[in-house]
Amino acid sequence: MKTRYRLIRRGIRRNAFYCVDTSTGKRTSLRTGNEEEARQIIAAKNQATRQPVLNLQIAKAYLAGSDNGITTRTWQQAIEALLNTKQGANQVRWRTVLKDRALAPLWSRVIIETPGELLLRALQVGTVSTNVYLRRLHNFCVDMNWLPWPLISKRQWPAVRFKDKRGITAEEHARIVAREVNPERKSFYQLAWHLGASQSDLAHLQAEDVNWSARIICFVRMKTRARNVTPPQIRFGKEVADILATLPQAGPLFPYLCTVRANDRATEFRQRCVGLGIQGVSLHSYRYAWAERAQTVGYPERFAQLALGHNSKAVHRAYAKKAQVTLPPLEDYERNLTEAVIVPFRSAPAGSDQRAFTRTQ
Repeated sequence: MKTRYRLIRRGIRRNAFYCVDTSTGKRTSLRTGNEEEARQIIAAKNQATRQPVLNLQIAKAYLAGSDNGITTRTWQQAIEALLNTKQGANQVRWRTVLKDRALAPLWSRVIIETPGELLLRALQVGTVSTNVYLRRLHNFCVDMNWLPWPLISKRQWPAVRFKDKRGITAEEHARIVAREVNPERKSFYQLAWHLGASQSDLAHLQAEDVNWSARIICFVRMKTRARNVTPPQIRFGKEVADILATLPQAGPLFPYLCTVRANDRATEFRQRCVGLGIQGVSLHSYRYAWAERAQTVGYPERFAQLALGHNSKAVHRAYAKKAQVTLPPLEDYERNLTEAVIVPFRSAPAGSDQRAFTRTQ
């Protein structure tokens, strides 16, 4: 049988060996100057064309020399290994991924024997969450060298398109508070409106986090607690003070809500919204609403970032992108500048520095 690939050499350069495809005439550099290495590569190429059925078995035999488990490791074992690197709420979210029905056919498959079409089928059947977490699991396997190459190249992954998110409006918030009969939940929603804190951070607030003499609330975000981030000092006004006065003065501010799972708090809020005919909002919408209100009134962006616990300006701007901001006319700024009055300061006493000082009023 005639071989498809043959070896040629050009000159005495460092990478002088080339592979020639006899069926197409195409010549490709083997990027080696060692004749023995070049002959092995050519032999492997010819063997691959003659025995395509054995390619996977041969590859597994070579790879097993560096990793004994590569021939039997499944996606179920991979996600369990990934789970061990996560903690707290992050680990809970990954455990939920195991229940995704779109990924069920994947768990029992050996990683190295998985065709890329199976991943694409799961992405078509699944949701946005399937796309996000399957991508992370796939990249984890590549990084761990459990996959010798990506099953889906980076640019071929379907784009992640989240649902449109918005902040809760003042009218909707007023209706929810007016309808709520449970005093603890009512105070919870009111503080969420004024502080813009995440529901978990707000539910776990302690009375010791409130400094009444300085009128400051200071707490470490649960999401950034492991990063040793300095918590912001959030000053509160009269409305927040009136709400805090109705809450316990020692221990948890919300004794019941701090014991409830985040999903259950979200479900309770959703039930109230459904009863009032409010759609498109969740407890997280209070953070969007706070960011939009801050941008509308011209609250300094760096202060808003600290209050919401965002290190990235891009994240904060994504929260506040739907804020309705009315820009003042430029001519007013120009007129104010031209009408500025220059007032000289009084001269310094005799014998001292006699510099002239002016100020703009």
